[in-house]
Amino acid sequence: MPLSKEQIAYFQDRLLKEKARLTEELATLGHTDKEGNFEANYTESGGNSTDDDAVEMTEFVDNEAIVERLQGDLRDIGKALKAIENGTYGICKYTGKDIDIRRLEARPTSLTSIEAKKALTQEL
Repeated sequence: MPLSKEQIAYFQDRLLKEKARLTEELATLGHTDKEGNFEANYTESGGNSTDDDAVEMTEFVDNEAIVERLQGDLRDIGKALKAIENGTYGICKYTGKDIDIRRLEARPTSLTSIEAKKALTQEL
């Protein structure tokens, strides 16, 4: 059964709130460079020892991985919001069938049904 207007509004609200949260989290971890690319901040502790350098580099690498994950999550949210705008949210992009509401509750950015996802990952 297709999603109701109320259900779509509910998921849109969830997605927008998550987008705001992720954007805020990204702002604490990085910055936009001159070319417009977002990158993790490199925080210097002020120490000059090899240990200090190692800690700084480890923190940078960890933050870079977090930034990449958050950016991926934001891309997924953008795709889901675009599907809402296009009137295709809740419909599997591969099968054209409705995505189970439980899947959307668990992962509102889902654009595929569980069956299609399994087929794509050859789990069937």
